Amino acid sequence: MLFLSVLTTIAAVGGVNAASSFASTSDGRYQLSAAQAPVLNAANPGIDNWKFTIKEKTGKKQTVKGFGAAVTDSTVLAFNKLSATARSQLLNDLMTPSGINFSLMRHTVASSDLSADPAYTFDDGNGSVDTNLVNFNLGDRGNALASMLATMRKLQPNLTILGTPWSPPGWMKQNSKLIGGGTGSNKLNHAYENAYAQYFVKYLQTFEKAGAHIDAITIQNEPLNNKDDMPTMLVQQDESGALIRDKVGPALRAAGLSTQVWAWDHNQDVYSYPQTVMNMASQYVQAAAWHCYAGNNPSNWTPLTQFHNEFPGKEQYMTECWTAVGTTDWIHSSSFNMFPLQNWANGVIAWTLGSYTGGGPALSGGGNCHQCTGLVTVSPDGSSYKKEIDYYMMGQFSKYIPKGAVVVDGTGSYLFDDNTGMEAVGTLNPDGTRTVVIQNRYNKDIWVQVGTESESQTWNARVPALSVTSWVLPKA
Repeated sequence: MLFLSVLTTIAAVGGVNAASSFASTSDGRYQLSAAQAPVLNAANPGIDNWKFTIKEKTGKKQTVKGFGAAVTDSTVLAFNKLSATARSQLLNDLMTPSGINFSLMRHTVASSDLSADPAYTFDDGNGSVDTNLVNFNLGDRGNALASMLATMRKLQPNLTILGTPWSPPGWMKQNSKLIGGGTGSNKLNHAYENAYAQYFVKYLQTFEKAGAHIDAITIQNEPLNNKDDMPTMLVQQDESGALIRDKVGPALRAAGLSTQVWAWDHNQDVYSYPQTVMNMASQYVQAAAWHCYAGNNPSNWTPLTQFHNEFPGKEQYMTECWTAVGTTDWIHSSSFNMFPLQNWANGVIAWTLGSYTGGGPALSGGGNCHQCTGLVTVSPDGSSYKKEIDYYMMGQFSKYIPKGAVVVDGTGSYLFDDNTGMEAVGTLNPDGTRTVVIQNRYNKDIWVQVGTESESQTWNARVPALSVTSWVLPKA
């Protein structure tokens, strides 16, 4: 072990071949902590070996646009329970390079299932029809959310924000209800298409005035998720394409807004939906958005590669995958970063950024995610907060893969039927350094070798058991 310690020390103090390593483990022993740094041609001390390769010269793929999580009403309520000092420190840890450097966030346009009762939109008006949107108002919760996003944008100038509604105002729907009224008529009343498009315009302009510039929208969260006890709206794929092509896209442009529109925002198992929207409205749609709920194994994410092959000029994002302390684990949150990146995703967004300890607050009703917990959980009295395991697993990607990095092709990732194995993804960073993020599912340390196109020898080091470890290799 003395030999390995000397190698680690040499790498840490610098030199021509200096590299660094940081790890987070399932047991919390490492939390974005310095680990044994990789060294060229270091000798295996006698433990199991695994080899990866990265093609940083010939295998350049997609550009990374960021990592982050969803800012919901529950996030805002929980974070605002903290003292000003604690909240400031937490937001710095989330949004700046000294922390995990999030640069891609999603927010809920009015209420989602992670809102306290009652559900609301920005133009409820006691249910009365308001085609001119004279009753449009963010309300206390909308203003609080916009204020938090504005603070995040000040901390992270390169922040990209996606906005997603769970439902338009109830009066715009066939059943005239935000919640309830039956799923059979939980659809847009097309008599109000123009008001629907202008609702997006008004929301974007209002958030802009509040200092919370919104870069992109999806027009409906999970458009095939038709429930009666939470805000939802059923939107079929042809309908979505036509709404974007004929109403929402033109309305944004007429208002002088540069806001992007991303298609779909639902699971990976309905490929035809974003395909149809892209074919119908590609002039207004810049990306596809995917959720993880069709499965979070390597094979579940291959539709993103299929989408890239069909629409190589468009971007893709993993925009929602839940975390729940006691239900989801470290493999879940590290995998919903790893596998989308391996399949051409430009960014990753977790559900959700913050909540109370144990989850929520959430709307009443069994269909709402009462057990969803944030990357950060806050005691209901605001006296303390905790960075959960998912915070550290996401940080292994967001802290060491900067915005503007380019994902590169590689080999060596493999999972066995018993769910053991090793996965990796590599990037070429804007400053010329290279990042390799490694997921070790074995209950033992593994000696990892990474071959590159820039060096004739492999980078070698011990990777901790049950961990995600990020190697930062020097500029070649």
